[in-house]
Amino acid sequence: MSYTTADGRRVRESTKTTDYDTAKRMLDDKRGRIARGEVVLPRLDKVTYDEARDDLRAFYEPHKTRDLAEADVRLKHLDAFFKGYRLANITPDVITKYVRDRQAPKMRDEEEAEPGAANGTINRELATLSKMLRLAYEHSKLQRLPVIKRLREAAPRAGFVTRDQFEGVRQHLPEELQVAMTVAYTFGWRKREVLNLERRQYDMQAGVLRLDPGTTKNREGRVVHLTSELRAMLGTQTAHLERIERDREREVRWLFPHLDGPLVGERIAEPRKAWLRACRAAGLPGLMIHDLRRSAVRNMEAAGVPRSVAMKLTGHKTEAVYRRYAIVSDAELRNAAERLASGAAEASVTFLSRSGRLSQETRSATN
Repeated sequence: MSYTTADGRRVRESTKTTDYDTAKRMLDDKRGRIARGEVVLPRLDKVTYDEARDDLRAFYEPHKTRDLAEADVRLKHLDAFFKGYRLANITPDVITKYVRDRQAPKMRDEEEAEPGAANGTINRELATLSKMLRLAYEHSKLQRLPVIKRLREAAPRAGFVTRDQFEGVRQHLPEELQVAMTVAYTFGWRKREVLNLERRQYDMQAGVLRLDPGTTKNREGRVVHLTSELRAMLGTQTAHLERIERDREREVRWLFPHLDGPLVGERIAEPRKAWLRACRAAGLPGLMIHDLRRSAVRNMEAAGVPRSVAMKLTGHKTEAVYRRYAIVSDAELRNAAERLASGAAEASVTFLSRSGRLSQETRSATN
């Protein structure tokens, strides 16, 4: 069919039908919408998910409102399902199919199934898809936005480890992860914040680690002064890196790279499997690396570190989120109950003693 747009452009496009009456109705509808002043987009049926995805990444690059590496993690799963989809065909029922696909367990091998994604993870991916579709709508590549329903998320995790438990896990970790996880446990830094550290961000002489502005979740920089334990551990780590540089005759950029094997000197991309093996060996299956962040907050609270200082160390921007990480253990709750019971007992003795004196004074006054 052929029609003229409001700005005078002549457009020819296929109705994708061989039926004359159907094609005529489509043409009449298009011309009617143009006459009413509605926006008519001739490419609506041709814009694909792939184009919208590229537009989203192109938007994030100059605006820097989101870490591209984190966005790519979400896009990886969206790509696997939506690649090749026409944007107009991403309807609520298709999005529901995506959710079900992500929730379904995946077979890791013939015997073991990997659990499906958590609702919170899926919600982060749906938020990325929603931003992508909204951007396409703003660019006039989508006529209407589909309704995207978020899933109910589980209550925030309350996992943490004591110092003894952490040391139990650490001794089963590969040497290349032991120092990195100690940084995470001590200061509550996120996994990526630690593993993306470059050697230039470690000042051995001053005993300081720095996170550059723009590389953290809240986009703010961070500086921490190292404990004596970490000073010693990072001294040994530096010696390992210098050895690798001598053996390989090239500079090692990362502070916590692979220390041996085919990837020696390269950044550690994903420590999940090594972490899970160490947790199982230590008798703590199910523990997550992110639980070290909660543990750090709890340790700072117990040590009496002022909350404003602790938030600077961990990178929490709001006190509400920080408080959520300040986990209280069962032992601490039992200790509180014992203190209350002890205080109540003392108060009871005082009350009875005072009551006895008053009773004796009353009898004397009567006599």
